[in-house]
Amino acid sequence: MPACIGVNHRKRLPTARESYGGGKAYMKVNEIMVKEVATLDINDELSLANDIMRLGRIRHLPVVDGARLVGIVSERDLFRSSLAQALGYASKDTRDLMKTLHIKDVMVTGVITIPPDTEVCEATKMMIEEKIGCLPVVEDNLLVGLITETDVLLQYVKECEKP
Repeated sequence: MPACIGVNHRKRLPTARESYGGGKAYMKVNEIMVKEVATLDINDELSLANDIMRLGRIRHLPVVDGARLVGIVSERDLFRSSLAQALGYASKDTRDLMKTLHIKDVMVTGVITIPPDTEVCEATKMMIEEKIGCLPVVEDNLLVGLITETDVLLQYVKECEKP
């Protein structure tokens, strides 16, 4: 039998359906979503989004008007706002410029959302098809959580490590 480099023959990796549920009903988004989500207000300065993302190592921030989800800002949106080069240098001029821009000027509206009882596999499929890194989880028009591609990958790794 030919040798295979880097292949672990002792354990078969679970399929997506096996991973998200482990024999029970398929795992729901509310089981792995982040429930305490940092948010921005539409009138916050862009510099605040940059600080939260950098310090919290966060890539997506939902934008709210009161308690209602109205948009989302991602690292990509910061780059698209023509600040990509300046963000890397954190110069005083960049900081001053970021204080003049507000979240409402760069946020993406018409955000795709999901309810908390959505299956993780379905949420993952939506993120892949829409080429987005997160889905805000909304119930009764209120933001109750956020699921990201990282959350899905972390859960998959947990399932792979189970005996």
